[in-house]
Amino acid sequence: MSMEETGVNLSSWNGASRPQRIVLDGVYARLEPLDPACHARDLFDVTQEAGAEERHRYLVDAVPLHEADFVRWTEGAAASDDPLFFAVIDKATRRAEGRQALMRIDPKHGVIEIGSILWGPAIARTRVTTEAFYLAASYIFDTLGYRRFEWKCDSRNVPSKNSATRFGFTFEGLFRDHMIIRGENRDTAWFSITRPEWPRLSAALTTWLDPSNFDAAGRQVRRLEECRT
Repeated sequence: MSMEETGVNLSSWNGASRPQRIVLDGVYARLEPLDPACHARDLFDVTQEAGAEERHRYLVDAVPLHEADFVRWTEGAAASDDPLFFAVIDKATRRAEGRQALMRIDPKHGVIEIGSILWGPAIARTRVTTEAFYLAASYIFDTLGYRRFEWKCDSRNVPSKNSATRFGFTFEGLFRDHMIIRGENRDTAWFSITRPEWPRLSAALTTWLDPSNFDAAGRQVRRLEECRT
């Protein structure tokens, strides 16, 4: 329970709704339910681009060696309800340039996590990925009624921790010896956004994503952190 909800009577709480396989459409990005027939080829290409080992370093799945193996992975991922995978479409190119998932879904308590994120080099650190995050967060808070949105990552994953902070997540602590990933121990850094915090963060994201916040070359005028203040 967040500090804002401490002491609030939640006796009328009836839970949140489960996320569905629907398209979430934005200005720069579109989230589509993962479909091997539509997305596997593009996403395999993303996994093979320069820097692939580093992008996969903290993921459960390693860089795929063969496209056929990757297609089988996407078939299993697409059939899963938790994690519920989405392809991240760059609307400028109409290509799937990344993926992300809603996971550890707990409608009873209104808690859900964004994870298994792989944003390829074509969209990393661009408006596309920020909007991909925003579309997911708005869906779970504004449409489905969740109370808590979580972000977790390996404590060594500095880019992921920086992204969580940039998006407005609050660091909650370190879970030591939390998991074993591909033969290595993982200390997990936990972050969250709670429902009372979302309206302010949503307004900042909306302001940052507005086309007027970018020049003709696509460079931001104001940083997201500035929009929150």
